[in-house]
Amino acid sequence: MKAKIQVFIESSSIQRFIIILIVINAVILGMETSKPLMQAYGSWLLLANVLILNVFVIELLLRLYVHRLRFFTQPWSLFDTAVVLVALIPGSQAFAALRALRVLRVLRLLSMVPTMRKVIEGLLSAIPGIASVASIMMLFFYVFAVVGTHLYSENFPQWFGTLGNTMYTLFQIMTLESWSMGIVRPVMEQHPSAWAFFVVYILVTTFTMLNLFIAIIVNAMHSSEDELAKEARLDMKETLSAEIRAMEQRLLAEISKQK
Repeated sequence: MKAKIQVFIESSSIQRFIIILIVINAVILGMETSKPLMQAYGSWLLLANVLILNVFVIELLLRLYVHRLRFFTQPWSLFDTAVVLVALIPGSQAFAALRALRVLRVLRLLSMVPTMRKVIEGLLSAIPGIASVASIMMLFFYVFAVVGTHLYSENFPQWFGTLGNTMYTLFQIMTLESWSMGIVRPVMEQHPSAWAFFVVYILVTTFTMLNLFIAIIVNAMHSSEDELAKEARLDMKETLSAEIRAMEQRLLAEISKQK
């Protein structure tokens, strides 16, 4: 019974069915934000939402029955459970804000679609490297913020008056949002050499550190793909070995019968 249920819930047809329900549920949650649509089809949308949620709950219960305690050692199973549990929060006024998190059910696509799952796993494996680069970047960010506050706070207190204001201004410059005409050129009118400070800052943060983030993520993705390919080769090797052993046993059985 347990094996049949496992084959059923892990079959490709059921997986595709769940993915379709997730997409439909995402569309319904978007439609619920429209007052005209809710007035016209509100009862039907709510009914469809409840039915889909019941399917998600049943699927999780079946997976829990199949995997038992191993279910709680699988990160993606815990993620799916948390996303579905959010949708079960009662709709009272006290939990109104949390009810808005029902849209998190859309994130179940991350666990259902293998390609998306690989991307997330690659990102998670890159966290240590990202944390190291982020720490270095924060050091540079802090140093430039202190220097910028000392240099430009007197003439431009709205941008560099306090350390907090300077850090926010430098963050805007790092994103290259109106950095030249909006901030740097007005500063250069009173501090002609200010271009050197801002150009060096952009080179260090935007063009160097942010590219390091990308490099670490790409490297982690490649490493994840290599590990998956290695696991696939090992699985294939084990399958072939099992088939060869089975053939040998059949041949030995036939030889023993002939004798």
